[in-house]
Amino acid sequence: MKLYRFLSAEDTSAFCHKVTEALNKGWVLHGSPTQTWDHAAGVMRCGQAVIKDAPGDYHADIKLGEQ
Repeated sequence: MKLYRFLSAEDTSAFCHKVTEALNKGWVLHGSPTQTWDHAAGVMRCGQAVIKDAPGDYHADIKLGEQ
């Protein structure tokens, strides 16, 4: 099965660590990163899609972050 996640967070080193952790767990970058200004919070937000091939069949109860 193919899995998809969209990682997002404030534009801090924590976001980079989140993406790095996913890469080290076998996830692969999918597309370009994104950034947007969060007017309500007054911060920049980043996002990055990642994908991963995994054994088994997909079901909606899969905890993607644990894969």
